[in-house]
Amino acid sequence: MSAVSAERRVLVTGASRGIGRAVARAFAERGDRVAVHYATNREDASRTLRELPGDGHVLIGGDLADAETARTVVEEAVGGLGGVDVLVNNAALAPGAGNRHQVADVSYPDWQEVWQRMLQVNLLGAVNVTYGVARHLIDRGEPGRIVNIGSRGAFRGEPDHPAYGASKAALHAFGQSMAVALAPYDIAVTSVAPGFIATERQAGKLAGPDGEALREQSPFGRVGTPEEVAAAVLYLASPEAAWSSGTVLDLNGASHLRT
Repeated sequence: MSAVSAERRVLVTGASRGIGRAVARAFAERGDRVAVHYATNREDASRTLRELPGDGHVLIGGDLADAETARTVVEEAVGGLGGVDVLVNNAALAPGAGNRHQVADVSYPDWQEVWQRMLQVNLLGAVNVTYGVARHLIDRGEPGRIVNIGSRGAFRGEPDHPAYGASKAALHAFGQSMAVALAPYDIAVTSVAPGFIATERQAGKLAGPDGEALREQSPFGRVGTPEEVAAAVLYLASPEAAWSSGTVLDLNGASHLRT
């Protein structure tokens, strides 16, 4: 990993479409080999795999809400690629109409169910995959990079989806703890915090009555793209970005500013 042109082995969780697909493509375009992970959407994940340039990429399925499955996903990535040098924790249960849990409106059982599922996937899934990749790197005695896909919602709040905002805030904090813990092993850990991103899942919302308001959140008058997130991830995973370890990079087009 001392040269930017060196081939790396990259595990991208939640890579069936959207940000994950763009991240997988960005790494493949620079000559890296990628493990494309998916939870349930094998068809879209297979499309991601087919569209990646280069050879040696692999497809890995599994629900990261299950701790044993998370361990197996890492093992399969290591076996399929011959090792893992970079981990991108992108898999997440995203906020939507089906899991809205505004405290004034939701029942207590539904409240419990959403919180459990969000934390299992968005936080603990990433925690367990990180453990597996970190131990793999430590045992190899090789440097590595871990990049977490967080969210603007961790900072500005998510009143309709508080479990999502809390899970992403916890992911940011976890990443910073790991940045300190893993630095002695030359493993850098960073996070990005995207704002609203124009993924396939959000196409209907952007085309609907709320689309203009979403675009107006940024003074640029638009929303972000998966490719812009992927470009930031690619930099943070590079050898040159080691000194950025511990950072949480805002990617929201100045739609939410913090100090």
